[in-house]
Amino acid sequence: MSQVVPTVTFTGLAGTAALRYLVLIAAVSFPAVASDSPRPVVSLTGDTLRPVPLSTAVLEERHTELSGAQAVFDADPDDPDAIIWLGRRNAYLGRYHEAVDIFTRGIALHPDDARMFRHRGHRFITVRKFDDAIADLTWAAELTADREDTIEPDGLPNALNIPTSTLQTNIWYHLGLARYLKGDFAGAAAAYAECVKRSKNNDMLVATLYWYYLSLRRLGHDDEATILLDPVHEEMKIIENDSYFTLLLFFKEILREVELTTAATDGLRNATVQYGMASWLCFSGDKDRCDELMADIVQTPEWAAFGYIAAEADLCRSR
Repeated sequence: MSQVVPTVTFTGLAGTAALRYLVLIAAVSFPAVASDSPRPVVSLTGDTLRPVPLSTAVLEERHTELSGAQAVFDADPDDPDAIIWLGRRNAYLGRYHEAVDIFTRGIALHPDDARMFRHRGHRFITVRKFDDAIADLTWAAELTADREDTIEPDGLPNALNIPTSTLQTNIWYHLGLARYLKGDFAGAAAAYAECVKRSKNNDMLVATLYWYYLSLRRLGHDDEATILLDPVHEEMKIIENDSYFTLLLFFKEILREVELTTAATDGLRNATVQYGMASWLCFSGDKDRCDELMADIVQTPEWAAFGYIAAEADLCRSR
């Protein structure tokens, strides 16, 4: 696979991030477990975004998991794993700001633990603080440079209960996304090039190639983007990233638009598939349909989905 983007360096930004975290030792209280009113997220246009209601069964399960994570944390509040899981379990209940607070305290206790920055960076994306996400994830990449990669356990396991991502793939994947959302498509492509190097299974590969492809198309590197899809084929075994896989097949013209639309109504996440379709319409010169679909996406309740956030960011830039 040919590289069409420069090698990522950390001079400047990583140094700034390091200095920032030397002084980021704010006293942040851990939130209580039983709260159904998390601090709201504000969209890029200033609208209040509140958690989507979960089914009773899912809500009970996630509260039980959060209670377990709280108990483990209470037994050893300095344990980094306990801090991480408390943060993750809060986020799964839509308590994104609370999760950021937890990871911030974790960073104060464990400033060399890249996982804290990786998870806080992810949730900074959710709460629309892209610059903070970039700083966190850039520093996480610096902390893991030249270190052996490790599998990252899933908080919401897939049907086969097989984790498909690692610490380093998650760092580079989310760094690429944060840069993409800022409109830094060259920086996004550079991050996804690094993520591809570390993607060892089909699920991680298709998720990474999807955003890498969009980044290259946004840069006008259409030929390179087409070459990027060479490894994608219909017989690939996918465990959980069906939406990205389906979109890549569509980009390769293996699937038609009507088949993609059908797939979006047959269980694939609409915001994800719709954003991929809207991006394709943009690349094809159909700006009216693209804008219409982007506007539709931000009317759905899936505001934590990356496709929704990307549509929101695109609309804000176009305005």
